[in-house]
Amino acid sequence: MQRLALFDLDRTLIDLDAAFRRWAEEFAERHRLDSEGLAWLASQDQDTHPHRDVFFSRVRERFTLAESVEELWAGYRRRMPHLVQCYPGVLAGLAELRGAGWRVGIVTNGMADNQLGKLRRTGLADAVDGYAVSGVEDIRKPESGLFEIAAQRCGTSLAEGGWMVGDNLIADIQGGQTAGLRTIWIDRGTWSGRKHRADHVVADAVEAIAIMRDAR
Repeated sequence: MQRLALFDLDRTLIDLDAAFRRWAEEFAERHRLDSEGLAWLASQDQDTHPHRDVFFSRVRERFTLAESVEELWAGYRRRMPHLVQCYPGVLAGLAELRGAGWRVGIVTNGMADNQLGKLRRTGLADAVDGYAVSGVEDIRKPESGLFEIAAQRCGTSLAEGGWMVGDNLIADIQGGQTAGLRTIWIDRGTWSGRKHRADHVVADAVEAIAIMRDAR
């Protein structure tokens, strides 16, 4: 099996939940929401992580906002790349893999402006060999085509196998397996009771990197 490591982005390499909390605090201050309003915002993102057009429909209705759903969502996408940060050890771990001869890529679902902004602002765009964003390619995980695009941009092909690391059992684990990859699931406690067929289960990307580095 070739040394190809593909990673999901949100909640795998970057701490989207912490960034969302910072965004929610800014949003609450800008719209003069009280502590109850801020708590409601946070509660809407827990566990289910609803699609943002659904989320902002709820926000607009709850606080009787003048902005449209599209305006609220666009403002979120402009701000989020400035708030996200990589989890500790991620950039060093990716550099270690590449230094050991691995080809490293990112496969992420999401809007082009939001995801590309995150990749560039965090330095991840330069820390990997290639990446594929669903909003750019018009194809989403778990479809194998997005994994293949990422592999090709890393100078490889899925035909020779590799690894996929992510926190979503459907998009990342099921999708990676369908694409012919071994999988490592980052369990963040949001899929309680769901069965999986991941090759390994870890707490974070750094632990996943260690497993791949030591694999034979």
